[in-house]
Amino acid sequence: MQTKKDSSNLSPREIPPKIAGGPGRYIQGVRALDLLGETLGSFGEKPLIVSDDIVWSILGERITEGLEESGLNSVLASFRGECCHSEIERISSLCRDSGCDVVIGLGGGKTLDTAKAVSTHLSLPVVIAPTIASNDAPTSRIIVIYNEQGALTEVQYMPFNPNVVIVDTEVIANAPVRFLVAGIGDALPTKFEAEQSYATGSLNLYNGRPIHTSLVLADTCYRLIRQYGVLAKKAVERNLVTEAVELVVEANIYLSGLGVECGGLAAAHALTRGFSATEEMHGALHGEEVAFGLLVQLVLENRSQNFLDDFIGFYRSIGLPCTLGELGLKNATENHLQVIAERSCYEGSHIYKMAVHVDERSLIDAILMADALGQ
Repeated sequence: MQTKKDSSNLSPREIPPKIAGGPGRYIQGVRALDLLGETLGSFGEKPLIVSDDIVWSILGERITEGLEESGLNSVLASFRGECCHSEIERISSLCRDSGCDVVIGLGGGKTLDTAKAVSTHLSLPVVIAPTIASNDAPTSRIIVIYNEQGALTEVQYMPFNPNVVIVDTEVIANAPVRFLVAGIGDALPTKFEAEQSYATGSLNLYNGRPIHTSLVLADTCYRLIRQYGVLAKKAVERNLVTEAVELVVEANIYLSGLGVECGGLAAAHALTRGFSATEEMHGALHGEEVAFGLLVQLVLENRSQNFLDDFIGFYRSIGLPCTLGELGLKNATENHLQVIAERSCYEGSHIYKMAVHVDERSLIDAILMADALGQ
């Protein structure tokens, strides 16, 4: 995918247009899942539900009863845990053979990405219902593909964003708090990556120039997290839904999703290619990887000691990883670092949207510096 286009020598008619996008409808609140049947009626009559066994054991009866009350008979596709090509093809075949006409993604990021991939392959509408707020995948048209061992291999794109996103904050508040914290880690870089992308004249994830509003969304996302992140964590630790929780969930899912796609990505997310290829880090969540990636990006940006100290202090207060060891890589070798750098600096990587020069050696040095600061 093209990441940057030099417009200095282009005529006004040749300059790429500004492009923004987002889900067709976003619904958030306590018991929002009760609106699923009513919402689906606009898109199809026989939904395929993509959900893993754990989520289905908790919500399956409620979802099935709600759909039946709306006159909808659903088909369950039990997600096996990895958003990989074989899983996408298996569920696509089930959807096609069952005559389903709309796809529901119910669960976490990889489940939702699989549902989005199935809907894209079959040209069907998709309704996304996240059960955790661990990343901004629900609103996004991005589909992150892994291999069967869990290493990120490619990124695909839906033609359009999901038709509807339904976020039940009561469900999210009853999930393990680690997921909310990981979502904060995924959302925090939105402001800084969008700013780098904007400063370098890079194209966003719609292959257009960012609209100025994307910077406003990204900044609001950051401010809500810094102001209410700790309060939201404390509430979710007690399975409570407070206004702080509502605001942080909105930041994690909606504002981050729009800020990323409309604004653009940079080093923080580019590093996840390298981190996910490192076996020792396979236990880390995407948002945890991105959070440490942001520390690396801030080192690359040459942020001040006070700025970095403040950031690391917030990480400590919320429970985000500040070192490679906290991501699982306790004894980083030169080979580990070289693999991370090579995978992160691939041709077309978002890392080249940075306003500073980045190569494999400078990236390794920034990783080691961020790790040292975190300690």
